[in-house]
Amino acid sequence: MIICLETATNLCSVALCNSAGVVSLRESNESKSHASMLTVFIEEILRENGIKVRDLEAVAVSKGPGSYTGLRIGVSVAKGIAYGASVPLIGIETTLSMFWGITLSKYFNAARENNDLFCPMLDARRMEVYYAVYNSEGHKIKDIAAEIINEDTFVNIPESQKIIFFGDGAIKCKEVINRKNAVFANDYMISASYMYKPVLQAFYNQHFEDVAYFEPLYLKDFITSNQRKNILGK
Repeated sequence: MIICLETATNLCSVALCNSAGVVSLRESNESKSHASMLTVFIEEILRENGIKVRDLEAVAVSKGPGSYTGLRIGVSVAKGIAYGASVPLIGIETTLSMFWGITLSKYFNAARENNDLFCPMLDARRMEVYYAVYNSEGHKIKDIAAEIINEDTFVNIPESQKIIFFGDGAIKCKEVINRKNAVFANDYMISASYMYKPVLQAFYNQHFEDVAYFEPLYLKDFITSNQRKNILGK
C-alpha cells in the first residue's frame, strides 16, 4: 500500500493505492484546510483499511509546482511519515499527475488518436501560471515553467495542433489564449487519485527521494503580502 498526498492547490486530497488502483480517497475543497485536514484524512483512510503507518510500502507527495503553503505542508507531512515509518518517499511533479488525471476524462481518447497536446496549468497568482506541455504518451515537450501567459506564448506550436488546457490556471488564461484548436477542460479537478500511475512506476523503478534533503518544486520565491493595517488599527 502507498499513500498519496495532494496539496499543491486549494484541494486537500489523500489517496491510498495498491497495485490494482485506488483503494480509498478523502478530499476537501475548503480553503486553507491542509493544515487541519491532511493528517485527519490520513488517519481515517488507514483506520478504514485496517493498516498502520508502518505497514505502508511508501508515501508519495505531489512535489509541485503549486501553492507555497500547500506544498510545504504536504511535503512536511510526507517526510514525517517516511522518516517515522522508515518507508521510501516518492515525489511526483504536480503537472504529471494532472496529465494522468486528464487521461481518465472525455477529452482524452479522441485527442490521443489525433496526437493532440495537453497543457496542465496551475494558478501562480496575479497573471502567472505554472504549466508544462505533454504529448498523448505523457512525455513532456515543454518543461515546467512559471510564466505570464499572453497571445504569443504558444506560437511555436502550430495552430493546426490541438492543445487541451486544464487546471485552475487555465481558467484565468482562457481569454488570453487566442488560438485555433484550443480546448479548455473547465470541469477538470485535481486529485491525489491521479498520482496512482506515476507513483507505481516510480516505486517499481525505485525512484525515491532523500528524506533529509527533499524540498518542494516551488519555482518562485515566496512573496508575502504587505500588511495594510498595524496591530493598533492605525
